[in-house]
Amino acid sequence: MKDLKRVGKGILIAFLTAPFTSSIVNAEEIPSGYNTPIPSSIMTPDKVETRIGTLEFFDGVPSEETAKLTLDNLAFLRGVEVFLNGVPMASIHALVEGYKSIGVTEANHMIVTDKLMDSNPLFLTANTDTVYAFSFFDLEKTGPLVIEVPPGTGPGTVNDAFFRFVVDMGMPGPDRGKGGKYLILPPGYEGKEPKGYFIARSPSYINLFVLRGFLVDGKPDAAAKMFSEQVHVYPLSEKANPPKMVITSGSGISYNTIHANDFSFYKEIDDVLQKEPLNFIDPELRGLFASIGLQKGKEFKPSPELKKILTDSVKVANATARSLIFRTPQKEAYLYENSFWKVGFIGGNHEWLKDNGAGGRYLDARTLFFYGATVNTPAMVLKMVGLGSQYAMITQDSDGNTFDGSKTYKLNIPANVPAKDFWSIVVYDPQTRSELQTSSPFPSKNSVNGNMAANADGSIDLYFGPEAPKGKENNWIETVPGKSWFPILRLYGPLEPWFDKSWRPGEVELVK
Repeated sequence: MKDLKRVGKGILIAFLTAPFTSSIVNAEEIPSGYNTPIPSSIMTPDKVETRIGTLEFFDGVPSEETAKLTLDNLAFLRGVEVFLNGVPMASIHALVEGYKSIGVTEANHMIVTDKLMDSNPLFLTANTDTVYAFSFFDLEKTGPLVIEVPPGTGPGTVNDAFFRFVVDMGMPGPDRGKGGKYLILPPGYEGKEPKGYFIARSPSYINLFVLRGFLVDGKPDAAAKMFSEQVHVYPLSEKANPPKMVITSGSGISYNTIHANDFSFYKEIDDVLQKEPLNFIDPELRGLFASIGLQKGKEFKPSPELKKILTDSVKVANATARSLIFRTPQKEAYLYENSFWKVGFIGGNHEWLKDNGAGGRYLDARTLFFYGATVNTPAMVLKMVGLGSQYAMITQDSDGNTFDGSKTYKLNIPANVPAKDFWSIVVYDPQTRSELQTSSPFPSKNSVNGNMAANADGSIDLYFGPEAPKGKENNWIETVPGKSWFPILRLYGPLEPWFDKSWRPGEVELVK
């Protein structure tokens, strides 16, 4: 037994002292200049071919030319990401600037589309079929702010300066359409919360609010009168003597509320960063913005070289956003098999969380939505049978081609549209994502006052083209030769057949 132990001990010593290179790995795997094996996966060749050119190194150290090429590319990539992630901020900023341009500058100023929203304003995918009341307010200036919402108000919402949801009002809000007083508290507010209000806290100073009212007998008069006379907005500190509301008609006037698609986009982002509290956005996003010189408390003054790079970045970013919305790659966006109808709000989460957060922030879905639309609320994604509204858009005809304003198309709307209140089709301009400007101020049709002719089976054929097909004038929406267009279908008070997809619209087919 002792001899066996002695032998075993000798074998162990021999194993521990044997050279590993001869028994574990092939000595030929040791590169020149090394004493041990180096995995090829961690090595960098002297020349690397990439999409941005040939990259050159000396023993892993980039040449001066390669360093410049890659760092310029990094600035370019960061510029693209700032655009794609910053669209919600820039969009709110553009809305506020647009309101200011027509004299809406204070919390007690409000725009009411008393004769509906026509195609004169540049306004992201607004509809022609509900009455809007909207404005913005600055909590840094007003402190806690009261918004009195009258009974009968349709969907209403407050969003912060990143287009994040703050609170719903009206039908989807806590007042459930019965009216009430809302109190919006500013960032960092530590005072006492008074009773008698629906209270919400905003992480930003600038906030947007919008209310919608429905047509009565096909007319906007009742809702316009309600908003103009019964909505009140004032600082809590002035509740004993609130300022008089100043109402501006939003119908028949031209103004711009759309963010830039050129270098000035970054200046819009800078304006928001300088205005809002530091913690308005998280450190990750602040770091992204700061990587190209956008930082709170610092002047945005890029060098001529960086400005040139960022000017290129925004061109590519704009094209990327347009690809997301008009040639949407996400399969989950499409409503039906073998169909081009899709939703604009992908993922079913108003915080843009993918797969309930397992996929993190759904960045492309957020960019797609805010590049083409405004207002963020859970009511847009929740299944609310008979309440609120649902939307579907289509950007290609049945053959997958882009719509051409010089050609004629047909869309069949099957009978028994699952909309308790009414349905509508509005046509938009892909350049501005606003209502298409034609000889009519309202490029739309709706089931309330459209006077459309129905087929024998109860369905309705709609026509889109530069001229109305003979005998189809009441079912026709004008398009513009030399321009494209796209429609959005809205169902107000959507019913179960919409949600279970037992009812679906036809595809848009080319006639000639």
